[in-house]
Amino acid sequence: MTAAVGVLALQGDYEAHAKALQRCGAAPSEVRRVAQLEGLAGLVIPGGESTTLLNLMRDEPWFEALRGFHARGGSVFGTCAGAILVSREVRHPSQDSLGLLDAAIERNAYGRQVDSFETNLEVAGLPAPLSVAFIRAPRFVALGAGVEVMARHAEAPVLVRQGRVVAATFHPEITGADGLHAWWLGTLA
Repeated sequence: MTAAVGVLALQGDYEAHAKALQRCGAAPSEVRRVAQLEGLAGLVIPGGESTTLLNLMRDEPWFEALRGFHARGGSVFGTCAGAILVSREVRHPSQDSLGLLDAAIERNAYGRQVDSFETNLEVAGLPAPLSVAFIRAPRFVALGAGVEVMARHAEAPVLVRQGRVVAATFHPEITGADGLHAWWLGTLA
């Protein structure tokens, strides 16, 4: 039986993540309220626009709830804006974050929307290259000693893991390549 997982459905492309998880055999729930974290083993925090996401999170005590979810053993998988949200420090400009990942991250480090691109990445633990999209992507600029780099692009870390937190500066959900979602679900078992 697959562990109970959710996708934060406040903003961003949460539907694409839900479909990727479904293709991997999960039955993800869309999480729109703090109470919906109850009973989940894992949560995807999708990409989108991080400042908009922070504004939407003001309606409920999301920071407290997400930190508590992680402290109780919940796994978090953040992509793009989700990677920004889980990091310890956000730069360019500075903004609030959860601090679940010992990393500093810079917003929009790859440029504007017009600078977006797709590429294939070799990912530690995956048998084949992963097709991903970088869309106004952030960049990890500093990693703590306990952070494992799982993939790089142009020498920069783009997929990292620290314990039960996985963060990607790219979008794995929009290219139809589900290998990373399948791998993440496997870590929950």
